[in-house]
Amino acid sequence: MLKKIVLAYSGGLDTSVAIKWLKEKYRAKIIAFCADLGQGEDLDSVRRKALRTGASNVYIEDLREVFVRDYIFPMLRANAVYEGSYLLGTSIARPLIAKRQIEIAEKEQAEGVAHGATGKGNDQVRFELTYYALKQDIKVIAPWREWPFDSRKSLIEYSEKHGIPVSATKEKPYSIDRNLFHISYEGGILEDPWKEPPDDMYTMISSPEKAPHTPVYLELSYDRGNPVAVNRKRMSPAGLLAVLNSIAGEHGIGRVDIVENRYVGIKSRGVYETPAGTVLQSAHRAVESLTLDREVMHLKDSLITRYAELVYYGYWFSPERIALQGFIDDIQESVTGTVRLKLYKGNCSVVGRKSPCSLYSPELATFEAEDVYNQKDAEGFIKINALRLKLGNLKKRRRRRI
Repeated sequence: MLKKIVLAYSGGLDTSVAIKWLKEKYRAKIIAFCADLGQGEDLDSVRRKALRTGASNVYIEDLREVFVRDYIFPMLRANAVYEGSYLLGTSIARPLIAKRQIEIAEKEQAEGVAHGATGKGNDQVRFELTYYALKQDIKVIAPWREWPFDSRKSLIEYSEKHGIPVSATKEKPYSIDRNLFHISYEGGILEDPWKEPPDDMYTMISSPEKAPHTPVYLELSYDRGNPVAVNRKRMSPAGLLAVLNSIAGEHGIGRVDIVENRYVGIKSRGVYETPAGTVLQSAHRAVESLTLDREVMHLKDSLITRYAELVYYGYWFSPERIALQGFIDDIQESVTGTVRLKLYKGNCSVVGRKSPCSLYSPELATFEAEDVYNQKDAEGFIKINALRLKLGNLKKRRRRRI
């Protein structure tokens, strides 16, 4: 029998209903945990709402610096991007929330943990893989897989019937997830992949048409793979991300509209705003282009898809993700330098880069006269590398004669 359940609580539709439903079904005390990851909400009102809805206790914790330093920055060091477009803003938040949830469960001696993720989505996997990785005997409750409600519309009706205040409406029922790294929009009016999202839906990023007519130039400084300063001003990880969100968002940088493959096998249309992440992705690759050996960089790039899948699927605490991170972080020791970027009407362009660890040699790269590189040496290099091509062509010609 469960006496206490720790619920990952956002104050949104699903988790607001979940407090009342869990309390009625399990006759247990519900402890609500809300992580401040930079979602920009009035968390005092979230606390009051949780208590008013039936929670016996509420934890609200500011995890913004931890989120950026220990989760977002390691992911950015890997240049992780899922299916070519998605910068994993929701995916990377879940392991931190679930980890802290388990820690609270242990502190409160709670036997169970719960989340508001649906049975069709990725978040249920991300939460639960983390729960089990950190506490194998924990009881996991996923209301969406148990309760009688079959849609957000039915949840809205339930909340209205029981006087639970929620921000979603029947007219605007899409799901929104926000943190310091991004905002995601799914469901409702977005479920038709042919329809263009309404412009008034976006929150962080101006439309390129309404962005300033004059470009802005930024300098981002990196130290061992991590951004540390904007325009030579050093900042904390969360502070730096917030500043870049504001600048990049004003200039229309970072909107993405994709149909992605969920881990559970369903295709889903997602619309994302990731202004700072888009800028940091470009800048980091620019520093790496100067400082990483060619074969090391190509090896790392070949692992990006796998790393991104591990984050997207929920395997942040898996041995394979941790092993990959070790390799990535080891080669980031030389990824130090400064990148100059031009932001203009939705475009982020790298226009300059420099590094004290640069492997770039102007003497070797120049098309002008120089004494470092003997161009005649290229002849033997080409012939050796062409040998297998010659042999392959010779085989084909022999087959034609047979």
